[in-house]
Amino acid sequence: MVELESGKKRRHFLKDMGCAFTALIGGSLLPHGTAQALRISAQSDSQASLSPGKAQPVFNIRDYGARGNGTVLDSPAINDCIAAATREGGGIVFFPAGNYLCFSIHLASNITLYLDRGAVVIAAENGALGSYDAAESNAPFEAYQDYHHNHWHNSLVWGEGLTNIAVVGGGLFWGRGLSRGDRENKPFAEDPGVGSRVIALKNCRNVEFRSFSILKGGTMGILATGVDNFIIDGLTIDTNRDGMDIDCCRNVRIANCAVNTPWDDAICLKSSYALGYPRPTENLMITNCYVTGAYQLGSMLDGSWKKWPEAHRPPQHGRIKFGTESNGGFINTTVSNCVFEGCRGLTLESVDGAKLTDMTITNITMRNLIASPLFIRLGARMRGPKGAQIGALKRVLISDIVVASNDALFSSIISGIPGSQIEDIKIRNMFIEHEGGGTKEMATLKLPENEKDYPEHSMFGDVIPAQGFFLRHIKNIEMSDIEIRSQKPDLRPPFLLNDVNGADFWHVKANVPVGMPMFSLADVSDFAVSRSKPVKDAEIDRVAGEMSI
Repeated sequence: MVELESGKKRRHFLKDMGCAFTALIGGSLLPHGTAQALRISAQSDSQASLSPGKAQPVFNIRDYGARGNGTVLDSPAINDCIAAATREGGGIVFFPAGNYLCFSIHLASNITLYLDRGAVVIAAENGALGSYDAAESNAPFEAYQDYHHNHWHNSLVWGEGLTNIAVVGGGLFWGRGLSRGDRENKPFAEDPGVGSRVIALKNCRNVEFRSFSILKGGTMGILATGVDNFIIDGLTIDTNRDGMDIDCCRNVRIANCAVNTPWDDAICLKSSYALGYPRPTENLMITNCYVTGAYQLGSMLDGSWKKWPEAHRPPQHGRIKFGTESNGGFINTTVSNCVFEGCRGLTLESVDGAKLTDMTITNITMRNLIASPLFIRLGARMRGPKGAQIGALKRVLISDIVVASNDALFSSIISGIPGSQIEDIKIRNMFIEHEGGGTKEMATLKLPENEKDYPEHSMFGDVIPAQGFFLRHIKNIEMSDIEIRSQKPDLRPPFLLNDVNGADFWHVKANVPVGMPMFSLADVSDFAVSRSKPVKDAEIDRVAGEMSI
């Protein structure tokens, strides 16, 4: 493209050439998926001035004063460029290769941010050059969720009440100047202007995030609250807290993402009270994603894949988690074809009155776990307005899971609370291999209920009296084609059931030592086991006390 003499002429040229440029950047040289994201036509939205089917014009941030040298503050120029595109009814805001030092960038409806490969948006340090937008008030609902779920404006990129927006391309957001929220004794409200996360959206619809990367994302790389019709595809996130938090959202597809989060959760689904009412996260699909906490910050992005030295290893959260905030619920969701490595396992939680129902989880591999492969909890923390009832957790199907871990005290946990049972759980085709080494003393432990505690596998202590599954306060559970293998002899039962009504086991096996039980039962009714090793087929109507088989 020929250089023009003046920026003004260049802007008019780019506007006139919008169709040609869109065709160019839709070509085969860009990452897979980017072309589709950039062929954006204006929607039939009442505020849009572009006709349906007309290609959006392109606005280059360099033409509005962005320097891209990493030292001059570029966010004012970028916001001017977005405002100019908005006046035209929308368009593609193009970031060519360069280092763009920024405070808050303001998204707008019908805008696509396209970060070219080599474009880096750098979160500036709060101080001499300026500051981020102030955290807005979320009163009177702020007591019902953590600080970082009550505010959106104190972010590197944010938008509220928008439609038809996208962030795409092969570029990078580097949250260098963002806070990860360590200062528990000094609330952010006392330190205005601090940036908390890379991207935050509230009450938006028709949103696409594709192909870009995040390094060091602050408290969370992405916070989306009340976002409907949301596609997240092909992101790489290497960060020091949560990778992405999807809260009170509907019709969400998360696919082909890789997330390394040693200190917090990788993909975290929530249904908080931040919108002022209990709104569920529903119609959600997570597929073909890799989650981990095993690698040093930045080493997944640069391809060096450096493991943490044992002496300095962080908690290695790195998992997919539904909860902890769970006021509105999780309804009609699937998780499929995902890989977990060097992290905690899959977590499903309803502890604030939510209904977690109608979920399918399939084709998952988990390696080098440091906690329960499955942690499913119905509790009564009830963080929310008074008067809410304990929620429900039911109709969950889990299948085709492979687990390998060197954690000797490892066990999946599925636990409701007295008077509130988890219902209708089916688990099939699961292979678990762990180090073993559990003792008879461990097998006799009685775990506390901790009904109102923060839900986490550690809430029951460091040792679980089962080596495979701890099952408590459940109605109707079926388990089939399950194998539990310990590398060293383990004297804990593979299955421990307490207050379970309706339990069917078919073709389950474990390499338990001779003379040790396969099942430990307490207050169990309607129990059946068949075609399993090393136990014989059995049907038991009622176990009022304790029984081992």
